[in-house]
Amino acid sequence: MPIDFEDCSNHLRRIVLTGRLDLPGTAEIDTKFAALSAAAERRVVVDLVAVSFLASIGIRSLITNAKAQQSRGGRMVLFVGDNAPVAKTLEATGIDVLIPMFTTFAEAEQAALA
Repeated sequence: MPIDFEDCSNHLRRIVLTGRLDLPGTAEIDTKFAALSAAAERRVVVDLVAVSFLASIGIRSLITNAKAQQSRGGRMVLFVGDNAPVAKTLEATGIDVLIPMFTTFAEAEQAALA
């Protein structure tokens, strides 16, 4: 499962996940995802637009990293774009209440930096 990132500014990092966030996919990216989201003094937007499947193990990884970011004084938000299956999964599990979710990158960026 590919994982990439872009530092949009000195305080904002965009982490792009592509593929299936199931058991094998999450195991493949978990260490790198934690390292990328742990960057000092950064806010994080996790881009889930190209995620084709989101399993409970993937949700656990999102929550774990969001909590870690919050404990360091940072913030993590999710950008889902028009990815309805992933958005519905996040809404059905209530994760969108714990980690703010947005359909436009501009909104996600603004919320992350707020």
